[in-house]
Amino acid sequence: MSLRHHEIAEARHRVMNPITEEKLRLLGEICRPRAGDRHLDLACGKGEMLASWAARYGSGGLGVDVSEVFLTAARARAAELGVADRVAFVRGDAGAYEAEPRAYDIVSCLGATWIGQGLAGTIDLLRPALRPGGLMLIGEPYWNEPAPEEALEALGMEPDDHTSLAGTLDRFEAAGMELVEMVLADGDSWDRYAAAQWLTVSDWLRDHPGHPDAADMREFADHARRTHLTYTRRYLGWGVFVLRAA
Repeated sequence: MSLRHHEIAEARHRVMNPITEEKLRLLGEICRPRAGDRHLDLACGKGEMLASWAARYGSGGLGVDVSEVFLTAARARAAELGVADRVAFVRGDAGAYEAEPRAYDIVSCLGATWIGQGLAGTIDLLRPALRPGGLMLIGEPYWNEPAPEEALEALGMEPDDHTSLAGTLDRFEAAGMELVEMVLADGDSWDRYAAAQWLTVSDWLRDHPGHPDAADMREFADHARRTHLTYTRRYLGWGVFVLRAA
């Protein structure tokens, strides 16, 4: 799917990953940002983590994303929560963004490790910006069990794109990071992320029957429904992993 298709399908999402707002709050309780802490979020989407944590904990930070549609929503959310003076959003390629070295207490990339061509590369992107002793948050899929060829084809993945939970730990350790906490999605988390898109797309198609993107969006919804129910819920897990430099 193109970026524009994601902007349509996720138009009503506030959290743009298979993690609920409740679990995002739990993640904040785990990380315990302090007033004045700085947080860098690459591929930040609509900036819910940055804005909601700033409102709750007094932190601040910077989000980087390629979508102006998502960033407009992020800025509106920051204004709604009264934190626009502490949270900023920049449009750009998160994989090429040059952050200020050792300037952030928390660095994160949730569900977009493609910006670094995978898990290890994304850790390398985030690491220079992290202050000593700070926390790195990576949102990443993992295999609940080995996926058959038909599941890989439907999901558009290769077997080694991800690994098991234990294998994910191995990858963190190989990158010089210590896994210190995690918040994992469950079936309901996946449903809230995936199924909500079906309704959004269905409503959009009713409102835009002759739109040039209509055929693609209809195909997306049909494929997404069947793939989620047949393969995603069974084979693919997702979680946010809290890391420190080992």
